[in-house]
Amino acid sequence: MMQSPEVRLQIILHLLITCISFVGCLFLSIPAALLLLGAGLATLAVSLLLYRIRSRKITRISEEIERILRGAEQVQLDSFQEGELSILSSEIRKMTIRLREQNSMLHQEKQYLKESMEDISHQLRTPLTSMILILDMMRTPELSREQRMEYLRELYGLLARMQWQIETLLSLSRLEAGAVQFQQDTFPCAALIRAALEPISIAVELKNITVNVQIEGRPEITGDMQYCTEALGNLLKNCMEHTPEGGSITITASDNTIYTGILITDTGSGIAKEDLPHIFERFYRSSEFSKNGYGIGLAFAKKVITSQNGSIQVHNGKNGGAQFDLRFYKTVV
Repeated sequence: MMQSPEVRLQIILHLLITCISFVGCLFLSIPAALLLLGAGLATLAVSLLLYRIRSRKITRISEEIERILRGAEQVQLDSFQEGELSILSSEIRKMTIRLREQNSMLHQEKQYLKESMEDISHQLRTPLTSMILILDMMRTPELSREQRMEYLRELYGLLARMQWQIETLLSLSRLEAGAVQFQQDTFPCAALIRAALEPISIAVELKNITVNVQIEGRPEITGDMQYCTEALGNLLKNCMEHTPEGGSITITASDNTIYTGILITDTGSGIAKEDLPHIFERFYRSSEFSKNGYGIGLAFAKKVITSQNGSIQVHNGKNGGAQFDLRFYKTVV
């Protein structure tokens, strides 16, 4: 204790005041002076004892903080009684919990980033490998014009798919970072469906897939037309990829006083029960879905819809095939 300048100053001042009071009392009464001296020394002893107890508690807090900094899991900061040290230990404990939560979140984000980079590499490596093989085959001198054109069509398809993956991934990243400001325009469902079907119209025709559009009344949606078109287009693209040749896709739009709904149904093989809870997860890997392209497209669609006061659910239809149920609510839910 004597190593502390504050304690030494306190002792010196206390003794000085006691001595001055003792000397002053000697002129009045010797017993009173002795009583004052004894009381002063007793007060000093009690103060030093309390200070020693307080110092031990502070030392305990310091040791616990040191243990926390070294990564200790158990924190013993809840054994102090009421008082300033109890308040201090409580605040330190709260701060420790917050820091651990933040550290856990940072670890999860780091792991998520690592897995995302691995998935992106996996998604791009496959078409790149195919492109390299096709280019190597195109170097063959005796290659016919028809074969060369076929290889060029395959290259174009692979490049178009890579472009879609990269653009969708960038858009999804911007959405998750909160860097997108959605427009609030009102537009008819018929215009939205037409715009969403346009990019896949050729592929649908080549697979001889029938698209049935059924619009009840004049349903409208309030939101960002461009992002809604891209989200709906991704859903239709996935339905098209999972619908066999000669199948059909049915799009039904309607509205009521609560929401405007769009129901998309295909005649594919449906979705495995174990995959249903996960297909909206980014880069969800499934043996069946990974072959046909489920991945960032559905994650992007859900993010766009839910960010605009909407919801999306998926289930298998009674007669097979997948059903995507989109709802754009007219009031905040």
